[in-house]
Amino acid sequence: MKILDVLVKDAILVDLKSVDKKGVLEELAAPVTGIAHMDRNELVKILMNRERLGSTGIGGGIAIPHGKMKDLDNLILGFGLSKKGVDFESMDNRPSHIFFLLLTPENSTGVHLKLLARISKLLKDESVKERLFHASDREEVLRIIGEHDEEF
Repeated sequence: MKILDVLVKDAILVDLKSVDKKGVLEELAAPVTGIAHMDRNELVKILMNRERLGSTGIGGGIAIPHGKMKDLDNLILGFGLSKKGVDFESMDNRPSHIFFLLLTPENSTGVHLKLLARISKLLKDESVKERLFHASDREEVLRIIGEHDEEF
């Protein structure tokens, strides 16, 4: 499964405004809830509960908030970019700028982990991270990911 197979164009936000973790999760959740017909508050609650188990800020300016949803049929992936950076309680204590929001059906552990690994591999490439950080619109984000999605 490729990243572009599940990344939803309307859930790509290149100008996140929030300055804290909950705000970023609320922003990232907004387009996803419309696409998946779910309650935004419930989604944010699930994501915040996951964050209490340990931050999904993996360091290097990246966070991959994720959660499992009971009534979800397919994986949903969103993307967010914060030029200012947000304290996401990352392992390296640095702000997060690049966010991938991953929602999976409750019983899809294998696929969930494979997609997380694929995103992590993509973002290990510093040039990809740099290009994503400077992306100005959804199409550019899709193009950058698409150029490298084939490699994995």
